[in-house]
Amino acid sequence: MSSPSPRTPKPLLLRGARIVTMDAQRRILEGDVLVQGGLIQAVGPSARRPVGPSVLDCRGLVVLPGLIQAHIHLCQTLFRGLADDLPLEAWLERRIWPLEAAHTPESVYWSAMLGAAELLLGGTTAILDMETVRHTASAFEALEEIGLRATAGKCLMDAAPAVSPAALREPTDRALQESADLCERWHGAAGGRLRYCFAPRFAPSCSGPLLRAVSDLAERAGAVVHTHAAETPLELEMVKRATGHDEIAYLDSVGIAGPRAALAHCVWVSPEGVQRLAQQATNIVHCPSSNLKLGSGIAPVPEMLAAGCRVAIGADGAPCNNRLDAFAEMRLAALIQKPRLGPDALPAIEALELATLGGARALGLEREIGSIEVGKLADVIVLDLDGPHAQPAEADLVSRIVYSAQPADVRHVIVEGRVVVRDGVLRTAQLEEIRRAANAQARALIASARLR
Repeated sequence: MSSPSPRTPKPLLLRGARIVTMDAQRRILEGDVLVQGGLIQAVGPSARRPVGPSVLDCRGLVVLPGLIQAHIHLCQTLFRGLADDLPLEAWLERRIWPLEAAHTPESVYWSAMLGAAELLLGGTTAILDMETVRHTASAFEALEEIGLRATAGKCLMDAAPAVSPAALREPTDRALQESADLCERWHGAAGGRLRYCFAPRFAPSCSGPLLRAVSDLAERAGAVVHTHAAETPLELEMVKRATGHDEIAYLDSVGIAGPRAALAHCVWVSPEGVQRLAQQATNIVHCPSSNLKLGSGIAPVPEMLAAGCRVAIGADGAPCNNRLDAFAEMRLAALIQKPRLGPDALPAIEALELATLGGARALGLEREIGSIEVGKLADVIVLDLDGPHAQPAEADLVSRIVYSAQPADVRHVIVEGRVVVRDGVLRTAQLEEIRRAANAQARALIASARLR
């Protein structure tokens, strides 16, 4: 199915685990996972052992596919705790846009490093990321170094001042050219671990010509288009006023629809819009914590799934969450639907699917990641569920993962056969260095942004 990275790690055997495969039968197996050449070579009790593999003793532990978050803003990690208790529009205008405008190449780099470290330590192995308008190469440099699988893109904003601040607004041609150049440099970098996405911020901040050009560029490059949609009623009103169309219909009209498109939020999509998204096979990215914290609402995810929509999950950014925790998003995604639709709405296995197979589809990588199957890339995590919060051990395993597990339960993290977290310790970067540099950059950003 997949091609391993040219920097192929030595064979690795995960021995003696309970394996949540997320394969078509949703099997849970007892046994080993053999990794060779960055790919999964065998799964189950009869996994063949090569000569001289590295062995991770996983007896008493749980192996599952690496978690995938399909809407992240790594450039905002340094803004954590600086934009609380505001609705989306004020959150953007008074906090996020001034802070993004103050970014330097160094602050973007350390913001990405800090966010990626949190993600890896918490069991997220792949993300779809929207950066800010400038310095996107710095984020890619951080991602290349730390070992996270990422599809990331430069944010595009070329519309009128009412919805695009002057400090971030760019001429259409320049924005498109820089994005195309970044795509040429980074799409497929690090042996395919890094990919590029075209990332118009949202319809109100982008002109029609830019959106149409983005669709064409993404199609030619084989890249994803990553944007926001239908997050608040005000956003819908702005699009309707400017274009005369419902937002989902408008995005479809400019070519942002179908399997290559990932629309974050989709809280305020009409039933007709849900049917359109299902027919198009457009990816929806549910961000429950962000939608609650900003007061945006609750996306009708069970209805979307029932209609046949492709749904993934994401934490969004640190200033509207304030964690990049896939376990929290899975748990919350399941819980918030139950008062509305009943206790059987969005059961645990469906929530786990959002964070594995759903995310893989949103990244266009469903044939490479999202489940533990022979031939797929070895993006897997190992959990220790012996803590009292995840006991008794006889309880349903998927329930324990979705409703009880925490980032601290992550023991090992493997990305394409490379152990990037071992025994809960990040192996690809120095966490203390990240913490020290990120705090220094955050102080400089706050001073430069002059927040009001």
